[in-house]
Amino acid sequence: MVLINATVGELLEEQVNLYPDQEAVIYPELNLRKTYKEFDQMANQAAKSLMSIGIEKGEHVAIWSDNKPEWLTTQFATGKMGAVLVTVNTSYQANELEYLLKQSEATTLILAESYKGTSYIDILKQVCPEFDQAEKGNLHSDKVPFLKNIIVISDDDYSNAYTWNELIDKRNTISDQELIVRQNSLHYDDVINMQYTSGTTGFPKGVMLTHHNIVNNGNQIADCMKLTNNDRLCIPVPFFHCFGCVLGVLAAVSKGATMVILEQFDPDQVMKAVSEEKCTGLHGVPTMFIAELNHPNFSKYDFSYLRTGIMAGSTCPIEVMNDVMTKMGASEITIAYGQTESSPVITQTKTDDPIEVKASTVGKPHPNVEVKIMVPGTNEEQIQGVPGELCTRGYHVMKGYYNNPDATNAAIDTAGWLHTGDLAQIDENGYMEITGRMKDMIIRGGENIYPREIEEFLYQHPAIMDVQVIGLPDAKYGEEVMAWIILKEGNLLTENDVKSYCEGRISHHKIPKYIEFVDAYPMTASGKIQKFKLKEIAVQQFNK
Repeated sequence: MVLINATVGELLEEQVNLYPDQEAVIYPELNLRKTYKEFDQMANQAAKSLMSIGIEKGEHVAIWSDNKPEWLTTQFATGKMGAVLVTVNTSYQANELEYLLKQSEATTLILAESYKGTSYIDILKQVCPEFDQAEKGNLHSDKVPFLKNIIVISDDDYSNAYTWNELIDKRNTISDQELIVRQNSLHYDDVINMQYTSGTTGFPKGVMLTHHNIVNNGNQIADCMKLTNNDRLCIPVPFFHCFGCVLGVLAAVSKGATMVILEQFDPDQVMKAVSEEKCTGLHGVPTMFIAELNHPNFSKYDFSYLRTGIMAGSTCPIEVMNDVMTKMGASEITIAYGQTESSPVITQTKTDDPIEVKASTVGKPHPNVEVKIMVPGTNEEQIQGVPGELCTRGYHVMKGYYNNPDATNAAIDTAGWLHTGDLAQIDENGYMEITGRMKDMIIRGGENIYPREIEEFLYQHPAIMDVQVIGLPDAKYGEEVMAWIILKEGNLLTENDVKSYCEGRISHHKIPKYIEFVDAYPMTASGKIQKFKLKEIAVQQFNK
């Protein structure tokens, strides 16, 4: 497959030329609808506005908001005028925000006033006490010395910050020709997006992604979904994560499809949007699809147009996959696997792969993507059918971690292979199965135990809605197996019930010694379950 040599801005403009009057963006809850031509004009206005306050090519612009129209516009505005978009997790608190703004050397912060009852303005004041007395465009902060511009997404006036509308009013101080000159100075190999890893170990790292990385990844994701300009893709996953801004936004734009966007995930609002906007595609992590399928209003909505989408972020039980394909009608749903450092997708199933393949594998590598399985901790290739560390090489590998050469060199070897830290194996047909994280693998009495295998088994129990398996320290065996279980509504199970269900069905050493029933798991803002937190809770609870 020939790779696309285009910037993010050029990708959008190509669709404007092809489908100017096609609906590009719909926000059902805001009653906002824009064609590709109209949305491109919005992006141009925002690009000129950012230039008007002195933002240069290569400067870092952080954005801290849920999926607001301003976020989407900023993604393409920076893609046109060359500032690097630094995405900020919506769940961040003061310490995390301070670290990101300092480490990324961001000169500009665009932020919502609040998110889910948390005041972002108050958090910003904790980081920058100087904000109260600041002049617009001239913030001086001891803690975050690079930051000078604050732009608030608000209808209220601020004496110490630009509002979004105030920023856009400045667009006419920059001519169309000045924007064209700036845009023509960009190269598709320039870094344009910086995403911070979740930081489950150590401090988060800023992953530098180029136009070439994310434009091509978005296009290949869309190809696996058989996406065209006739599709309408519902995007309820957060933009700050690659799932939202690449698998969602750039995949849709690469084909001129319509984006139906929700600012925040709400299962009822997602189903309403899919039904009323006749969406043909829907993205989500498994927990999102589970919430939709189990919602009391599920039967009220029309899913007859739904065809495809992506389920990613964690493994999906075959029962959930089956319900998504039959009850929701998404018979061509795909599974995608990757990580931020790989732009993010490495492998993906196809629309016509059988359900067993979608439930048990993460598909095959994308075109122009190399994959090999290595013996963990070595540069030696693993024999087929035996799990090892998944390594990948190609156009999709990040440029590196920002201002962190040691971490970059640890992740990407001298031959250009990105070491993912994930355990995987490839079957005889070339399909990839993820067996776990290297750090999640449980070693009990010298036996390697893969949590996913036990999770998949327990998912088959009719009373179990979700399960997460971790390893707990043990003096005798090194580690023991623990299962955290969420039951389906109205069901009751005991520890003995679960263990009895396992007896004779899975090996004795794989049967969970510890079982905990809970109503929810600790989650990241992007919907990923935080196993490391489950482990921390269990260690304290059982005094391990």
